[in-house]
Amino acid sequence: MMAVRARFLAGLLALGLLAGPAIAQEAAPTEIPEVPNPTAPDPADTEAADDISADIFGGPRRPVDMAYGAFQRGFYLTALELALPRAAEHDAPAQTLIAELYAKGLGVGQNLERAASWYQLASDNGDMMASFELALLYQNGQGVERDRQKAADLFRKAAEAGSIEAKYNLALLHVEGVYAEPSLTTAAGLMKEAADAELPEAQYDYGVMLMEGAGVAPNPAEGVRYVALAAEEGLASAQIDYATMLYLGRGVERDLAGALEWYRRAADGGNPVAQNRYAKLLAAGEGVERNFEDAAMWRVLARRQGVTDPTLDELLAAAPPEAIARAETRARYWPAEPPSAEPAPAQGFAAEPAAIEPAPAGETADETEPPAPEAETQGP
Repeated sequence: MMAVRARFLAGLLALGLLAGPAIAQEAAPTEIPEVPNPTAPDPADTEAADDISADIFGGPRRPVDMAYGAFQRGFYLTALELALPRAAEHDAPAQTLIAELYAKGLGVGQNLERAASWYQLASDNGDMMASFELALLYQNGQGVERDRQKAADLFRKAAEAGSIEAKYNLALLHVEGVYAEPSLTTAAGLMKEAADAELPEAQYDYGVMLMEGAGVAPNPAEGVRYVALAAEEGLASAQIDYATMLYLGRGVERDLAGALEWYRRAADGGNPVAQNRYAKLLAAGEGVERNFEDAAMWRVLARRQGVTDPTLDELLAAAPPEAIARAETRARYWPAEPPSAEPAPAQGFAAEPAAIEPAPAGETADETEPPAPEAETQGP
């Protein structure tokens, strides 16, 4: 249970919205004499088409949000110009859009204080996205004085309005039990809602809760399924845990090839723990043909991010010096290949798998002192 709590507390700062790169502002069109367009539809025909559409699809078509459309296309100043008059009329989505522009510095200078003011107006007018974003600002003390109780209240308000991200963060607060009632049962219920809405962080955390019986009846097989869903969505911590579950046969049938694949995926994504574990499997030749050069390259990449492992060093002590040299060269150019380099052939050294102890799943620090291995299993 404490392991679940520690993992959840580490995720409290998650889930800000991503903003794409700014695109050059659309130039104002030059004035063109008005010329009748013989192909322009007759207004009566347009109205008739709308009536037919309403009969088929049910109800009139939703009006186009021009401000949001401009925002999506990267015309941020145009979006601001279109949103301001609506915001003055207490239009909550327009107020949220303006807050986003100031929060991300899109088309205007970044100003978190002004963003917080606009989020507050939009939240007061019932916009759940604004409530969630304002909660994050209070959680982190950005643009406002840090106030975690106010953040919790805003997360609750957004969650009650249906925000999936807010439900996830509120679940974390119930696990922490300081700014919300300490209740793993409540946390598990909220976490499941967010997980079933396909939020990867919630899928992973709910899977762990199921495996450990935290706030919910233990169900290892179902827990593995949720962790696998998060892994498929690209969440590195879930990919590492899922690989370890497959390796150990924990909650799922043991699948060494599957474990190798998931460690590789997370390693390719730049996770140093996965790079280290994948390197050990390659160096030991466990489930794969032994390849000192590839193993040494992944070791270099893991070391760059502070993960060292004496067990891996021992496995690579038998590697030919030229393989180590090639690995270091490849690591300098990774993820690209060195100039004019041909893919390195696999080295066919036959050897018995070395005993490798599994480090705790999801660990992101030094792996030099792994705990004692579990009975009849050896992990990467």
